[in-house]
Amino acid sequence: MMLVLTIAVLLQAPQFTPQTSGVKARLRGISAVNARVAWASGADSTVLRTTDGGTTWRKLNVTSEQLDFRDVDAIDEQTAFVLAIGNGPASRIYKTSDGGATWMLQFKNEDPRVFLDAMSFWDANHGIAIGDSVEGKFYIMTTENGGGAWKRVPATSLPPALENEGAFAASGTNIAIVGKSHAWIATGAAAKSRVLRTTDRGLTWKVVGTPIASGPTSGIFSISFRDEKHGVVVGGDYRKEGDAVDNLAFTEDGGETWKLREGLSGYRSVVAYVRSGSRMMGIMAVGPTGADYSRDDGRTWTLIEGLKFDTLSIARGRQPLIGWAAGANGSIGKVTF
Repeated sequence: MMLVLTIAVLLQAPQFTPQTSGVKARLRGISAVNARVAWASGADSTVLRTTDGGTTWRKLNVTSEQLDFRDVDAIDEQTAFVLAIGNGPASRIYKTSDGGATWMLQFKNEDPRVFLDAMSFWDANHGIAIGDSVEGKFYIMTTENGGGAWKRVPATSLPPALENEGAFAASGTNIAIVGKSHAWIATGAAAKSRVLRTTDRGLTWKVVGTPIASGPTSGIFSISFRDEKHGVVVGGDYRKEGDAVDNLAFTEDGGETWKLREGLSGYRSVVAYVRSGSRMMGIMAVGPTGADYSRDDGRTWTLIEGLKFDTLSIARGRQPLIGWAAGANGSIGKVTF
């Protein structure tokens, strides 16, 4: 009986295949378009792209300057945005529309207090980016023309930020997007971990506290929603990677309330719902100490050996259901379900 159960679990668990990226930079951004095309980004101005399912990864030249590209968001096989982090002019957004052959600088921050963290897109024209709070005010930008112009959301449209509140630039997944107008932003590094939410594409915002443990190096690191009501947040303390204390919570009312659950095996920097078309397959949470997978909407979790990464992205669409994870020393792994 135990042998049958073990075999069943192995068959149900996602399968991981290491791939060769050709770089040694730490990769914290990944964006899967389909079973063939994916993009990755990281330190040392590193941006990679595969067009053959990860058999080969080609390094792209975005800029000659040394930047840390913590997030990449692909719109399709040819179009992608990359976001660089850092104070002042180090925080930037670039865009390509020709598969990475050429890149256009769309946003370059000039305020030394601003530090961008992540971005996400509803569609090819409408996107949102988040930075750490500045003098008690959240720093959120939106675009309505494919990044041609980025406008800061007025402070009057946002609740006040807590002292030191911001978004951890660990996996590029601090923002969850659903439909044409819903978005949620996860925060940490303050006295409380919170979730900002909008239902009108960033025009107005509400904020709610969560039970996720928070502090200078802890809080929510990643957020994901499977529809307008159901979402999940994960995190922890990045200085204590093996600890899993109050670092997993779910909502069933669009982010108005959050309830803690247990089951993760350590600090997790990214979480993603896994679906094939309209069918929900499970939830995967990944961090530098391992990965956990749930097939019952987060009630129980199984540790997956070998998956030790910083970020994860699942390709949209139906079968074959494929994703990629990336992390330290240029590591990339292909995940199949």
